[in-house]
Amino acid sequence: MTIREFKMPDVGEGLTEAEILKWYVQPGDTVEDGQIVCEVETAKAAVELPIPFDGTVHELLFPEGTTVDVGQVIISVNVGGGAAPEAPAAPAAVAAPEPVAAPAPAAEPVAEGRQPVLVGYGVAASSTKRRARKAAPTAVAPAAPVVVPEQLNGHAPAGPRPLAKPPVRKLAKDLGVDLASVTPTGPDGIITREDVHRAAAPAPAPVVEAPAPVAAPAPVAAPAVATAVASDARETRVPIKGVRKATAAAMVGSAFTAPHVTEFVTFDITRTMKLVEELKADKDMAGLRVNPLLLIAKAVLVAVKRNPEINAAWDEAAQEIVLKHYVNLGIAAATPRGLIVPNIKDAHAQTLPQLSKSLSELVATAREGKTTPAAMQGGTFTITNVGVFGVDTGTPILNPGESAILAVGAIKLQPWVHKGKVKPRQVTTLALSFDHRLVDGELGSKFLADIAAILEQPKRLITWA
Repeated sequence: MTIREFKMPDVGEGLTEAEILKWYVQPGDTVEDGQIVCEVETAKAAVELPIPFDGTVHELLFPEGTTVDVGQVIISVNVGGGAAPEAPAAPAAVAAPEPVAAPAPAAEPVAEGRQPVLVGYGVAASSTKRRARKAAPTAVAPAAPVVVPEQLNGHAPAGPRPLAKPPVRKLAKDLGVDLASVTPTGPDGIITREDVHRAAAPAPAPVVEAPAPVAAPAPVAAPAVATAVASDARETRVPIKGVRKATAAAMVGSAFTAPHVTEFVTFDITRTMKLVEELKADKDMAGLRVNPLLLIAKAVLVAVKRNPEINAAWDEAAQEIVLKHYVNLGIAAATPRGLIVPNIKDAHAQTLPQLSKSLSELVATAREGKTTPAAMQGGTFTITNVGVFGVDTGTPILNPGESAILAVGAIKLQPWVHKGKVKPRQVTTLALSFDHRLVDGELGSKFLADIAAILEQPKRLITWA
């Protein structure tokens, strides 16, 4: 019998621990390479972990509800041909009342090398205290150079795409391996499954011959942590952890790091609402979701093109302003695990039908609890729609790493002066918060005024595009 051990991987690009939410296997079960064995939760997302080899489950080292450090062995598997001794039963998680929402379904792990920006209003890279990593540190990519502002005309040149078959690409995605960092050994430079496994575990996994059964103390597992603990009939205490903990730290870090300024504009959005109804009946938009948020998002992208300096980031370490010539458009979404902000990659390059499809997929995935950490990283501008709750407006807090965020208020029928007469019109209020280190009053005002002007006269979506 040969035993291999599977350690808790770094599924959050730098986070040092994760909580085991659920085991999908038990001792004695047969597992295959790439099979999901458990679901864990980090400060970023719930993630399903695949096992990187075949065999029979020998032992589960921690019960559900335990927080485990990255690098600790969580499951051992018999990969040899001999019969395994009777495996100890999996430790049972401590039952507890669940007055709050259960964790959402899992998301997929992502490739390394991304900055840990997340949720609600994002996770700042420095907002979470971390213990020193035991593994060798991953090389840090150099900071992006300052570039000259220009109109958004397309994508930046990309390097050659690594050669790999679809099953190998899926395996790399499941194991969190960046194919660009893998050295291919297959014919014609094709990356094989063995190459991916080698990159996922640079050091050979420990292989030990199991000794004769000897009574040994079981690993000490931390007690399972209840999602909510009711102290008495008058109070309920909920542990601050996971997404909520990361969100709170990020909001505090953002509010007290970036000097916020918020401006407001109230305007007549009646023509945009009429256009929404016309687009719903348009055959080119058949089967697509058309709503005011779609046209507001498009208006933001046009306004960014007219005011490219709004799409920037402050690099404190390098003392540089990084102007970005692409827009990864974040949309705040309420989920059972809390408020998260996944983003649409390269939204500036999408047509209106493409943007509609991207928005629908983003919201549906978020509500199902399947948003991946990759989808919540790299955002450049965020929209939060508080109007869906009937709220007129608010003062949103920036996502760390972004220079501006737009809050969309409720659209209401109100008396409004139109063509010299008071008439009932559809009216709304937008609020733009921005980092005053990057965005001065003139730039912020012009950008917000452009969005309002487009939505007042939506034909500008064409004339200003």
